[in-house]
Amino acid sequence: MDQRISFVTLPVRDLEAARRFYVDGLGWRPRFEAPDEVLMFQVGERLLLSLWDAAAFEEEVGPIARGTGVPPLTLAHNVASREDVDAVLSTARAAGAEVRDAQDRAWGGYSGYFADPDGFRWEIAWNPDAPDLVP
Repeated sequence: MDQRISFVTLPVRDLEAARRFYVDGLGWRPRFEAPDEVLMFQVGERLLLSLWDAAAFEEEVGPIARGTGVPPLTLAHNVASREDVDAVLSTARAAGAEVRDAQDRAWGGYSGYFADPDGFRWEIAWNPDAPDLVP
């Protein structure tokens, strides 16, 4: 098996709310969309983020574990500067996201988090030691 990921799929409670957040709020453009079922975004050269209606997800994959707390997963988006971190978090806040403001990190960078409508956390990070992670 090749060492790579082609899709990251997140089951969402309300696909239309997810669409409003990612498309209208963050300004992303869908690569593929099946109304009431799935919404896909090209997020890397060979990587898609798939937002899948939770009921359809459960029908194919199996029951979703439910409970309180933060989903045990984060998605990261690296940017070129500290100012870019704050700008992305501001955009997410304007789109309705719950935001944890950025701060200096022990690893030498600067990052903060926002949650999408289903509670999935996105880390927005500037890492001065890894400029190759920013297109």
